[in-house]
Amino acid sequence: MRHGKKFNHLGRTRSHRKAMLSNMACSLIQHKRINTTVAKAKALRVFVEPLITKSKNDSTHSRRIVFKYLNNKYVVSELFRDVAPAVASRPGGYTRIIKTGNRMGDNAEMCLIELVDFNDIYGPDAKTPAKKARSRRGSGKATAQAPIETAVEEVKSNEAETKENDKD
Repeated sequence: MRHGKKFNHLGRTRSHRKAMLSNMACSLIQHKRINTTVAKAKALRVFVEPLITKSKNDSTHSRRIVFKYLNNKYVVSELFRDVAPAVASRPGGYTRIIKTGNRMGDNAEMCLIELVDFNDIYGPDAKTPAKKARSRRGSGKATAQAPIETAVEEVKSNEAETKENDKD
């Protein structure tokens, strides 16, 4: 019976699960987005969102509480210095899970979990990248003209050499 089992154990012991979620939370805070399975991302969301809420109040007590979960002082300082001011006006929902399909080896459902206020790819502040000019085989002037011009120059130089040889 599953009475009172409210979270996914992820097939791990308590200590392994705690260490894994701590490491994943550190990676998420450092890199602002990570690729993982959907089950781990949902467990990570439950783990990291209260920590981000605690980071809004920058006090010694809240830093110590967050450090107890993350065990990495550099990540804690980055959380309080960079992430907390960016999410200060947001009442919750600091992470976004985007499903990316299934993994090739074991068909596990994969996703991208990211911090919402740190996306630079899309959103209202996203800049559209300029289109790059593509060079295509046989259709571009630069690719077609360059060999022809060098061939013409070679022929002219060969003709000039033969004329000089004929004079001698």
